[in-house]
Amino acid sequence: MSDHGRHERSGKTSSADLPALRDFLRGYFHEDCVDEYGSLEAAARQFCKDTDQDQHKAVAAEWGRFLEQMKDPSLEKINEALTELGSACTFASLEAIRRVTGALRD
Repeated sequence: MSDHGRHERSGKTSSADLPALRDFLRGYFHEDCVDEYGSLEAAARQFCKDTDQDQHKAVAAEWGRFLEQMKDPSLEKINEALTELGSACTFASLEAIRRVTGALRD
């Protein structure tokens, strides 16, 4: 396994590989996220309003890369990996993940 990049044996993604995504998760998907924004999608939309285009593009690209790198795209595995990257929130459905993906692409 390399010290950076995707870990080949485990399929896990290192936070060093996705620094913009890690910062986004820590800053917006915190323990009070739903109370503050109403939903994870709303938090992602607020992030897009709060940041410049370069930062928004970096997070959107890393989010896409993160989802592509998931060996097992089950909800449980995605939530586990996001928690390891710094999220204090979990998704209730794959549809909620698709809505966040859409919000980050807008």
